[in-house]
Amino acid sequence: MTNTFIVWTLSLALLMSLGSAFVPGTHSQLAFSSSRKSSHYDGTALEMAADFSKVFVAGGTRGVGRLLINKLLEDENVQEVVALARSDEAVAELSAVEGVTVVQGDAMHYKTVEGAMDGCKAAITTLGGYIDEEGKMVDYEGNNNVIEAAGILGVTRVILVTSIGCGDSKDAAPPAVFESLKDVLGAKERAERILQRYYTNMNWTIIRPGGLKTEPMTGTAILTEDKTAIGSIHREDLANLVVKALSSPNTEKKVLSAFDPANSAGEAAKTAEEFVL
Repeated sequence: MTNTFIVWTLSLALLMSLGSAFVPGTHSQLAFSSSRKSSHYDGTALEMAADFSKVFVAGGTRGVGRLLINKLLEDENVQEVVALARSDEAVAELSAVEGVTVVQGDAMHYKTVEGAMDGCKAAITTLGGYIDEEGKMVDYEGNNNVIEAAGILGVTRVILVTSIGCGDSKDAAPPAVFESLKDVLGAKERAERILQRYYTNMNWTIIRPGGLKTEPMTGTAILTEDKTAIGSIHREDLANLVVKALSSPNTEKKVLSAFDPANSAGEAAKTAEEFVL
């Protein structure tokens, strides 16, 4: 296998990982909900339900975000997921899912995000891969709206999904890959910096996946604090790790890389220490 082919493959995989759930559609803000039976817990379970019983998801109409909604609904502590969607088709699909309330609107509009998030206990954003007619990238603008709305509304638990290659993980990406994706990675990194520098009272977590694959979950993917490691990860595995990180006290104010050592060729990926959730 040639070096050129390896670089091209990593670049394509990372580019796929940077995309999210932005599909052109109406910008009106409408809410659609599907009922879900509530359950009652006591002790620690009740505390968890109070914290994460209602979770806002930006980027939930396809890819990792869509799988994330499924994983959240499998969690007994989550009673409702609020999803932001632009297109009529996405609204119709998600509205049919029990436990999901869909708000139709555009994450590039701050007031839409704030209105949709109001009343939620936690927020997760996987936004990426969209540039509006003014040249603004959702990788920064949309994610920044989610972060700002969480701060205004007092939603103190936030997970931001970006990409390996951002911030202090820059050197993990091959130079040719970083160069081809530097604008997108730069936009995502700006969102990371906003969260880290100005929301010091927030329980935030940043998760940076490597190249994403659409294949069944392996169960062998990990999170790590090793910023030198890079590898691929299946979308369902990433969604699973994000949901686990949501309720883990160990992930507060942590920046973690996500990949599957079993599907990674680099030595750093093979030897990276797994972060314990």
